[in-house]
Amino acid sequence: MGMTMTQKILAAHAGLDYVVPGQLIEADLDLVLGNDITSPVAIKEMEKMNASGVFDKDKIALVPDHFVPNKDIKSAEHCKCVREFALRNQITNYFEVGEMGIEHALLPEKGLTVAGDVIIGADSHTCTYGALGAFSTGVGSTDMAAGMATGKAWFKVPSAIKFNLIGKPSKWVSGKDVILHIIGMIGVDGALYKSMEFVGEGVANLSMDDRFTIANMAIEAGGKNGIFPVDDIAEAYMKEHSKREYKIYTADDDAEYEAEYTVDLSTLRPTIAFPHLPENTRTIDEITEEVWVDQVVIGSCTNGRLDDLRIAAEVLQGRHVAKGMRLIVIPATQQIYMDAMEEGLLKIFIEAGGIVSTPTCGPCLGGYMGVLAEGERCVSTTNRNFVGRMGHVKSEVYLASPAVAAATAVAGKIACPCQLTD
Repeated sequence: MGMTMTQKILAAHAGLDYVVPGQLIEADLDLVLGNDITSPVAIKEMEKMNASGVFDKDKIALVPDHFVPNKDIKSAEHCKCVREFALRNQITNYFEVGEMGIEHALLPEKGLTVAGDVIIGADSHTCTYGALGAFSTGVGSTDMAAGMATGKAWFKVPSAIKFNLIGKPSKWVSGKDVILHIIGMIGVDGALYKSMEFVGEGVANLSMDDRFTIANMAIEAGGKNGIFPVDDIAEAYMKEHSKREYKIYTADDDAEYEAEYTVDLSTLRPTIAFPHLPENTRTIDEITEEVWVDQVVIGSCTNGRLDDLRIAAEVLQGRHVAKGMRLIVIPATQQIYMDAMEEGLLKIFIEAGGIVSTPTCGPCLGGYMGVLAEGERCVSTTNRNFVGRMGHVKSEVYLASPAVAAATAVAGKIACPCQLTD
């Protein structure tokens, strides 16, 4: 029996020739990631362990992004804890305000994640880096502490599900629609502790930003990780952003999968996840009622990249948000912010009646920069729409692509760009 991409990466990092699903292994880590919420807990656990220091100051990334710039005293104390730890241990990849960005957009941009890596992060959306052919997964803060101290982590080797992507997406259909379609198809526990492996000729029709979005939301189907094969597009991205060597792993022809699905990208339509689970999906054509909205958020580790902002700006160009609508746009990194500024995208957002924020996770988790009141509705390009996720327990979050989010801001109700009239 052959091995999948994920199984090959884990075997190599465990010093083994072969692994099987369910096997417990100890693997060497290429990167350990933490943010301003999860790192303080890990730092305190390291103190309990009496760890003398970190295993490698170059293989740890600390990114304060959830409540930065600090929203209150507690968040300021958390960031101070991370800052002082980074200085004590001379952490190379500590990103202060002015350098930071939303972690899962920042790390690939900085070239810290490449194909063949094993990466853990104390944030569930660490699975994003599978877009580059890495094994990356979220862990708890205690595991992060052990990883920072030893450079190793225990894993149960996951079984895998194969998603064979064919065809080419139509206009206004993006990676967000692909992954929402898949989660709607298999459910939020459909890939529980499994590797979601996205393959097929259709992958070539997805940009890197599309792939980052899809891998990012593997956790929303319960996946241990999401991963793409490395093609010319992925290699070009890594060569542009990183000086690190990478290693490409491919699945064996006789690799075993627990299930296989074929997704024809050409048949997909703009898809929205209704409250209160990412699996509660409807296409734009299946929404028969008018769903009026109070706020739109375009950003996050899922959809705050440059392609996302370009698509949103294309929809908003020459238009204005609906009366009473709040539009919040958050570029995911400082570089994306500057690129969007130079391209004139920020001007489009502001002229349309939106606001533009410094990079932050803020509204995604109901932290700040867009908290919802009772009874309010938000269409968001983020990744979760659980009860109370963005504020009051009686508010509602609808997950959508940047195209649908921008069109909704203009219409005042859930809409697709194809439904807008000038």
